[in-house]
Amino acid sequence: MEIWLPAYLRQALRPRPQARGPVTICLAVADHFEPYWAGAAGAEALSRLASWEQGLPALSQGLSDCRGRPPQHDFFYPVEQYQPEVLERLAALCRQGLGAVEVHLHHHGESPRELEEMLTGFAQTLHQEHGLLERDPLSGKITYGFIHGNWSLDNSRPDGQWCGCNEEISLLGRTGCYADFTLPSAPSPTQTRIVNSIYYATDDPARPKSHDSGVPAAVGRPPSGDLLLLQGVLALDWGRRKWGLLPRLEVSELAWHNPPDIRRLPLWLRYAPAVAGADQVRFIKLCCHGAPEEHREALLGKPMRLFLEQLCTRYNDGQRYRLMFMTCREMIQAVHALEQGKSLEC
Repeated sequence: MEIWLPAYLRQALRPRPQARGPVTICLAVADHFEPYWAGAAGAEALSRLASWEQGLPALSQGLSDCRGRPPQHDFFYPVEQYQPEVLERLAALCRQGLGAVEVHLHHHGESPRELEEMLTGFAQTLHQEHGLLERDPLSGKITYGFIHGNWSLDNSRPDGQWCGCNEEISLLGRTGCYADFTLPSAPSPTQTRIVNSIYYATDDPARPKSHDSGVPAAVGRPPSGDLLLLQGVLALDWGRRKWGLLPRLEVSELAWHNPPDIRRLPLWLRYAPAVAGADQVRFIKLCCHGAPEEHREALLGKPMRLFLEQLCTRYNDGQRYRLMFMTCREMIQAVHALEQGKSLEC
């Protein structure tokens, strides 16, 4: 906690600026989707995928945001688990308008060149073979969102495991990463001093964890640095206590042991990242590991359905709140629009 608690306490003791008009809630779910989790064989991996093919359309049926759009789900798929059939079926699911596929990676010990080739090659495969990802309209480069496996972005573990590359921040930017969505990672020591923020990090190849500091995204300030990061909420939840005394750690996770619950929404809104100067727009990026069977009921069953129904009815009245379901890519497009002084319209 010594890493992130000072920044968190500064936020906790400082009231948020009064929003002008309704608060716009931009909500995305970033799934570390690993169908071969725990060494699963092909049949088990395909069974896990089938649960989402059947469950996600049913979960979203009849639900919509202020634009009439259903909930969105981002499948951050591991480079090292690539199987053409799985990606083709995920692409078909996303073509129903229910989400997108982005890039996830567990790795260790590659040279910067090897890592660069790995990322660019996977992005090309997703785009050319499966119609996934998008090209930057100006450069023509294939772009992707990223989540680092084991939270070890930019070699940020103290023991140097699960990465090994101090150049990862700039390398991601060079290979077309439009933003990183790894954080928060507490209680891991990979957690940054910056919390609950949208910010630009500049790489220092001579040291790890260059994203421990950065420049906040702000209205009227152009993009800078090597990589944009959008964090999920990290907070102390005094409404849910261990042993009736200690606050639980809120890290924006959805899981069997931390199911979706509308009672978590006020805390998310209190600490949700925003573009400086546009605090009326709050970005809530949730995370999950959607493939393992133990999380299926929480993510595709009654808890998630009830959460989404209550979200649509209580936080989409057009007066106090406007709800926008987004993919992670759309979140970043919204960030850049706000930086340019534009507004988000339903």
